[in-house]
Amino acid sequence: MAIWTSCYICVLVLYIASLDVSTGKLQEQEGKTSAGGESATLTAHQIFFVVQSQRNRHHIEEAENLREDILRQSLGLGQASPEILFLHETEEPAGAWTILPILPRIASTLHGKLAWLFFCTEETLVDLKHLVHLLSQYDHRQEWFLGHPLHDEEATIIHHFAFHEGSTSFLYPDFEAGWALSRVLVDRLSKKWDLTSHDLDFTIDLKHEVALYIWDGGKGIKLTAVPQFCTLNETGKGCATAVNTTFPTCGKPVPVEDIFFAVKTCKKFHHDRVPIVWKTWGPQAKNIEFYSDESDPSIPTITLGVRNTERGHCGKMFAILKRMSSHHELQSIPWLVIVDDDTLISVPRLAALLSCYNTKDPIYLGERYGYGLHTGGGYNYITGGGGIVLNREGLRRLLASGCTCSSDDAPDDMILGMCFHSLGITTIHCPLFHQARPEDYAKGYLAHQIPISFHKHWNTQPLRVYCEWLFADDMSSNVCNSRDEL
Repeated sequence: MAIWTSCYICVLVLYIASLDVSTGKLQEQEGKTSAGGESATLTAHQIFFVVQSQRNRHHIEEAENLREDILRQSLGLGQASPEILFLHETEEPAGAWTILPILPRIASTLHGKLAWLFFCTEETLVDLKHLVHLLSQYDHRQEWFLGHPLHDEEATIIHHFAFHEGSTSFLYPDFEAGWALSRVLVDRLSKKWDLTSHDLDFTIDLKHEVALYIWDGGKGIKLTAVPQFCTLNETGKGCATAVNTTFPTCGKPVPVEDIFFAVKTCKKFHHDRVPIVWKTWGPQAKNIEFYSDESDPSIPTITLGVRNTERGHCGKMFAILKRMSSHHELQSIPWLVIVDDDTLISVPRLAALLSCYNTKDPIYLGERYGYGLHTGGGYNYITGGGGIVLNREGLRRLLASGCTCSSDDAPDDMILGMCFHSLGITTIHCPLFHQARPEDYAKGYLAHQIPISFHKHWNTQPLRVYCEWLFADDMSSNVCNSRDEL
C-alpha cells in the first residue's frame, strides 16, 4: 500500500511540474505578443532619452532643466542615471530633429542592456518612476511603438491628404507627450533606413511622417495608444508624462512698439483679406505696413517696385527686408514679423514669447519645415503663412551675406531658409505658429496649446477662428463681442 501511495505522489508531482513548465511557456509567449505583465525588471538606466532640443540659448536652458529633473528623479529612485541625448548636439543638428536619419547612428552607440528609446520635447514633463513602471509592462524584446494617440478628423493638406477614405483610423503620436520605441524596433528601423533610398523632399508634420514610416504601408506596425502618456497631468491616472501647457514667457513682454509687422498682399485681396486684418489683429500692431503691387491709400498700401507673382514671392520678401534695414523710421525697431494677408495672429502672445529671446543673437523663428533633410543635406525654413519672425541682428547678417532670390517668383520662405542655413543661423521652431487652419490639426494636439497664429481663409470663417483661438488676451477689438460679425 505504501509503495502505491509513494508512486501516486511521484506521478502527481511530475504532473504539477509539467503544468508549471507549460504555463511558463504560455506566459512567455503571451509576453511577446501583448503588454501582459513584466517579463523582467526594468530600470531607468535601460531607457535612452532623446530630447528634441534646439540650438538656441533659451531652448538649451529648457532642455538642461529637463535633464536635471530626470537625473534628480533617478537618484531618488536609487537607480543608475539614464543616458540623455540632446538632438542639437549631434553632428548634423540641422536635420537631427527629423529623427529617422539619425536612428542608425543612435542605434550604433546603444549598450547591450538598453531596452527602450524614449523621445520627448523640452515641454514634456516626465515622471520617471511611472515611466519605468509603464514601459516594464511591455516586452522590449518585441516591436513596440507607444505614444499618446492623435488622429485626423478629415484628410488634411499638412498630411498630404493621406487616408482620405478614412483618416480617423490612422494614429500618430503627440510628440510633446513623449513616445517610445522598443530596442528591437529601433534596430530594425535603423537597418531599414540604411538599406533603402529616401525620396521624401519635405518634412512638414514630423509626428505623422514618423508614424507613416514605421507603419510602412501595413508591413510594419501601428502606434499602440498608451493613456499614461498624458497631455494634461491628470491626478489619479498614473501619468508617466504630461505636457507643460504654460505659455512660454520669460519675463516682461516685448513692447508692441518694438515689433514691426509687414503684411504681403496684392490688389485682388485689398477688399477681401485686408479688412479681416483690420477687424482682428491689425489694431493691436503699433507698427504695420501692407505691401502690394498697387498703391491703395484707403488701406494704405506701399508698392516696392516688384511685380505680383502667382506663386512664390521672393522678390517682394527681399524688398521688404531691405526697406526694414534702410528706412529711417524702421531702423530702430528690433523685431520684424512678415505675414500673409490671410494670416491671423495674436500680437500680445507674440510679444510675450519674444521675451525669451536675446536680441544680441540672430533670431529666425516660426513654424519649422524641412527640405531635403532625409538625404543628409537640405535645410530648414520657417513656413511663411504662420508668420516669419526676425530680429535686427538676424536681418543684418542676412543682408550682409548678399544672399538673394534666383527670381521674383522663387519660394520666398524656402529661399530665406536656405540663406540662413548657409550662414549657420539656427531655425528656431515654435509649434504655436501654424501654417494651416485649426481644422487641419488634430483636436487633441491643439487642446494643450495656446496658439499664436493660424493661416488661410479658404473654406473657413476667419473671424470665428480669431475669436475662438486667438482672442483670449486681446480685449481691444470688438469683433468677438458681436454676433453679427461672426
